[in-house]
Amino acid sequence: MTVTIQTSVQITATVTLSEGHLRALDAMAGYGADAFLKAFYIKLGRHYMKPFERDLRDLFTMINNQVPAALKGVRDARKNLGLPDDTRAR
Repeated sequence: MTVTIQTSVQITATVTLSEGHLRALDAMAGYGADAFLKAFYIKLGRHYMKPFERDLRDLFTMINNQVPAALKGVRDARKNLGLPDDTRAR
């Protein structure tokens, strides 16, 4: 008889973001992971971010794939309702 035991620990988080937060993420990720990492490493060094570089790239990909469409939906809804497009920083 063979028994295989695997143990794992996971954590996930659900974060609620305001429109301003989403716009900030969109702007930050809009530069691309390479440009962001280059600036980060020049200004703050590699020590803290380097172990999470792949995760940051995944995060930027997710942001770039989902956030612009969500923000466009908000703009379109405001336009259809005759409301001003409030894109200013909060």
